[in-house]
Amino acid sequence: MDQAPANPLMQKSGLPRFDEIEAGHVLPAVQELLQTAIKLFDEVEALEKPTWEELFGRLDRIDQYFEQTWKPIGHFNSVKNSSELRAAYEEVLPEVVKYSIRVAQSEKLYEEYKSIRESEAWESLSSARKRIIEQRLLSAELSGVALPDELKEKFNEMTHELSKLGNKFSNNVLDATNAYELIVTDPADAEGWPNSLKNLTSQAYNKTRKDDEPKSTPATGPWKITLEVPIVQPFWQHCQNRDLREQTYRAYISRASSGEFDNTENCNRILSLRREQAKMLGYNNYAEVSLSEKMAENVEAVQEMFETLRKASIEPAKDDLDDLQKLANESGETNELKQWDIAYWAERLREKKYEVTDEVLRQYFQHERVLNGLFSLVERLFDVQVREVDGDVSCWEPTVRYYMIFKDDQPVAGFYYDPYSRPENKRGGAWMDVCLNRRHTPDGLQLPVAHLVCNCTPPVGDSPSLMTFREVETLFHEFGHGLQHMLTTVDEPDVAGINGVEWDAVELPSQFMENWCYHKPTLMGMTAHVETGEPLPDELFEKIVNARHFRAGSDTLRQLTFGMTDMLLHSEFIPNGKQSIFDVQREVMQSTAIMPMLPEDRMLCAFQHIFAGGYAAGYYSYKWAEVLSADAFGAFEEAGLDNEAAIEETGRHFRDTILAQGGSQHPMILFEQFRGREPDPTVLLRQCGLLKD
Repeated sequence: MDQAPANPLMQKSGLPRFDEIEAGHVLPAVQELLQTAIKLFDEVEALEKPTWEELFGRLDRIDQYFEQTWKPIGHFNSVKNSSELRAAYEEVLPEVVKYSIRVAQSEKLYEEYKSIRESEAWESLSSARKRIIEQRLLSAELSGVALPDELKEKFNEMTHELSKLGNKFSNNVLDATNAYELIVTDPADAEGWPNSLKNLTSQAYNKTRKDDEPKSTPATGPWKITLEVPIVQPFWQHCQNRDLREQTYRAYISRASSGEFDNTENCNRILSLRREQAKMLGYNNYAEVSLSEKMAENVEAVQEMFETLRKASIEPAKDDLDDLQKLANESGETNELKQWDIAYWAERLREKKYEVTDEVLRQYFQHERVLNGLFSLVERLFDVQVREVDGDVSCWEPTVRYYMIFKDDQPVAGFYYDPYSRPENKRGGAWMDVCLNRRHTPDGLQLPVAHLVCNCTPPVGDSPSLMTFREVETLFHEFGHGLQHMLTTVDEPDVAGINGVEWDAVELPSQFMENWCYHKPTLMGMTAHVETGEPLPDELFEKIVNARHFRAGSDTLRQLTFGMTDMLLHSEFIPNGKQSIFDVQREVMQSTAIMPMLPEDRMLCAFQHIFAGGYAAGYYSYKWAEVLSADAFGAFEEAGLDNEAAIEETGRHFRDTILAQGGSQHPMILFEQFRGREPDPTVLLRQCGLLKD
């Protein structure tokens, strides 16, 4: 066997040598990587009517080299960050981006994909290989690669302008958000605030106070209220001064809609350019462009889902408002509730009906017990075994563990699990990422390997790590993504696991796994009080379940307002026509809002998801994925959650369709294979308590 290279980022196969990687390895490794990749890509572009093996053999080798070199560098940026690593990363990034642009815009590669598509060998290709070609062709075409030169030049100019406009939009939202402040000086106005809000707003004040101004303390103030969500949201929930809630609410909904940070014209220009580019590509509107790469077949399919959810949510949302008005009146509030009152009274009602603090619940969720409960569920549902690997596996931190998944005593996958918070070098949140893809290599079949990263509280001394319920849900969610990556049986890396799965379907396995946190036997089996060993009391379990869908009607309508407005703006709306973007929002809210839209509501001017993010004509994806995951879990409910044999049979069916096939087939085909029909939104409504049996 070849001796491992001195630079751990220069090896060509196997698990990364994480414990050896240093910032000094980055530059030489990436230079060699790009030199090798460019040479191989030159060969790719020189091919004439290549066979599959000639073309993808080289492309796959390039991908494998990036997997061994570039992937670990990106991973370290998230879990073992340092000033030295960041500097090295930023030094090599421009050249990596330059190479990726060359690949994305390669006309020769596009022609080679087309030659395969048009060859006699096409019909004999597997469905996975056909999907790879079709996805790559579509991606290239949507980038304008097939346009005539004069149109392509114009298309590219528009793409650059859109990039600049998106950046300008984001900066305006940031600047408008930062330009607002409300200084609270009266301790009576801070009555009832949680300590976390007092701490945040005190810190915010001290950051910008002048030298001659008194320093703030969390207990005495002054407190600075900004329009940043981590501050303004809890402020609306807990501030008893109604006038202050109104001031901040009106400021929030009109952000970036006037003055020097006005995004109104940016919105119109972005919509206009997208529409024009769509027409150049042969589509009627931008929504059709967006949906061409998603699971939803067309705008009508999305609108049908919208309407089903809207009809079921209207009356419950009215009841939600009535409940708040009743509680407010009982508490001495004589005014009719307005938009700035909703968060405050909803929080009072939630406290009254479901209050369980994170600290109380945390005592029942010991990390190791939760982890074992998750593994036990996965083994039972999917007929696999999860085993920790002791010994010689290279990890980046002593607390990181490596596991392997076995089926019939044969290894099928592996995953690194990084459970604990390290604020000094690890970013917050939780995520699943690909370490290695399943693929055939000269050394044999490479098994898929995942990264599963959380930020739980580490154990202290003899005390175990304790998790909040939200952290338990998050662990199940990320493991769902991991399962789709690890249990794939597809050997083509482009469509193995989560690769090649449409945007609006990729959350199906993750949200599906969250449902098991509300399945009583599963959850109770994971709980044991850290001091007494007692399981979670039934009363607390019921509160967790009931709180899950608190104000489900109102929350659904809020999401529909965003999704329906987004879809109308990108399908039927004519920029610079008779209607303004705010007319479209008002039209949607007439059918989705229980309270009328305020005259100054300009939330679109700060709607970064669709104007500066990846969700243009795709905001519906949040609800679409919820429908899929609820319906998938519905199959287990129909089988009988107490019927072990039926659950096992359904679990294996889910494994062999949704998890095993990944991106190798269209997600609607796989869903129909699993469920025997198309997704049914009423299952989600029933689970949310919005549709009675």
